[in-house]
Amino acid sequence: MKKILIANRGEIALRVMRTAKEMGIKTVAVFSEADRKALHVRYADEAVCIGPAASSQSYLKMDTIIDVAKKLGVDGIHPGYGFLSENAEFAQKVKEAGITFIGPTADAMRVMGSKLGAKNAVEKFNVPMVPGTKDAIKDIDAAKKVAAQIGYPVLIKASAGGGGKGMRVVEKESEFEEQIILAQNEARSAFGDDAVFIEKYVAAPRHIEFQILGDNFGNVVHLFERECSIQRRHQKLVEEAPSSCLTPEIRVKMGEAAVNVAKACNYTGAGTVEFLVDENLNFYFLEMNTRLQVEHPVTEQIVGLDLVKEQIRIARGEKLGCSQDDLKIHGHAIELRVCAEDPSNNFLPDTGTIKTYQLPQGYGVRVDDSFEAGMEIPIHYDPMIAKLITFGATREEAINRMIRAIDDYHLTGIETTLSFGTFAMKHEAFVSGKFDTKFIDKYFKPELLKQKNDINEIAAIAVSSVFYNQEKTTASTSDSYHQNSNESKWKQNRKA
Repeated sequence: MKKILIANRGEIALRVMRTAKEMGIKTVAVFSEADRKALHVRYADEAVCIGPAASSQSYLKMDTIIDVAKKLGVDGIHPGYGFLSENAEFAQKVKEAGITFIGPTADAMRVMGSKLGAKNAVEKFNVPMVPGTKDAIKDIDAAKKVAAQIGYPVLIKASAGGGGKGMRVVEKESEFEEQIILAQNEARSAFGDDAVFIEKYVAAPRHIEFQILGDNFGNVVHLFERECSIQRRHQKLVEEAPSSCLTPEIRVKMGEAAVNVAKACNYTGAGTVEFLVDENLNFYFLEMNTRLQVEHPVTEQIVGLDLVKEQIRIARGEKLGCSQDDLKIHGHAIELRVCAEDPSNNFLPDTGTIKTYQLPQGYGVRVDDSFEAGMEIPIHYDPMIAKLITFGATREEAINRMIRAIDDYHLTGIETTLSFGTFAMKHEAFVSGKFDTKFIDKYFKPELLKQKNDINEIAAIAVSSVFYNQEKTTASTSDSYHQNSNESKWKQNRKA
């Protein structure tokens, strides 16, 4: 494999390109008109504009991307995450074009792309599942009976897609019919598929996922778990590895279940098996993501593997370079998604131009990003700016390092989730490891950030006022020579 095309943008495109470069592989970037000056475009060996800003006219144009790959003699296509990364049709088209798709087969995607299909596939492996319907709901009255048997509250979920779309919690039977219609409409709009099913609602679970790798020779391993419970609108904000709640025994059982899920669909490449874990540490299969996850860096930090490199190795027909017994957990890693969102305003997306952009540095700090000062945050795509990752020998060290790294991360011009990151890292529930997916609902109030910002602003004004008055007094009581001398001393004091 001498040249690959990255069918994506932003930080994940750069992430893939850097590994490819280390492996001596040339890279091709595709970009929309809105991304003409993007960093991934500048970094690639070759770059081609594939359409207007809208994803539907650029990053989702399967045939256009494949045509570019053919013209430039590309050997493989890496889809990153999002966009076409879990599109079975795209994976099939890439294969038919004689190009290697750096990911699972189209068949595996189809099986795991449907939550109902995934449940049916893993059932024979005795993987624990949340009680619910096995098929899509067609008869509302029959579904009501099932819901009554399961017991309220129940969760209505879209069979296709994710991200919280087509998902509704129903507290009582009188709400059931209205909520199922809303869920079907939302699923149809988001995924073009209105199939929904119901399952028992686990009120305050932990969201824990296992990274797996599978080769083309039937070998599958798991790379331990990631804790992804701190979320807003069913979207993750903070991830860590390993989880603070799993016992060694449960970790083994969940890892075995994750491997069995992968075997159920003959999975190849990197994938993630997601579980819900209740307060008694009972775990239930949720779904499988047939791609690289946003939060993959925390796994890389604790196991010492480059997951993109492993993806490429597997795609070009190599066997896994390790067995399950070879894999060990080393230390602890935490990731904060730095998004252009305002935590003090219900995490609403923010837009604008980045005025200052200075990254944190030092031992145990990693930043995967795709921005620099002067760049605008586009309104057309996901608001994530960067992923801030810290690593330590212990969880406490990783947390303290994250607090320091956030403080050293200077980003102005837009609102970001950095302040929320500090709040989370210092909160007793997170520090103790006793939290769940309701962390934000239970503990976070926007006014907490506003109070802190107001205090910081008042302090900054007070310090500035002191320096101003000192300088003014010096200027009025000294001659020019002494004034210059004192100004020099004042500047030295500021630096100190």
